[in-house]
Amino acid sequence: VAGTVSRPVLGVATVAVAALAVPAVPGRPWQGPLAVAVALTIELLLLRHVVRRLGGVTGDVLGASVEITATLVYLGLVLTG
Repeated sequence: VAGTVSRPVLGVATVAVAALAVPAVPGRPWQGPLAVAVALTIELLLLRHVVRRLGGVTGDVLGASVEITATLVYLGLVLTG
């Protein structure tokens, strides 16, 4: 599964998720897309580290990536400053 999604498709999906996150926080249309962008940036850095340490991607890494990204997005949505 890893590496089967092309970069253009990944980019379109990322923009779509960020756009869907606009109404997630009423009165703060920027907070949802920002939470998505920050979570994905952190996850990409973590994934790069794990791939370097393990030499590739396993199913456990993919599962952990999904859970960590979702948790970071949720935290970004509930933090109202």
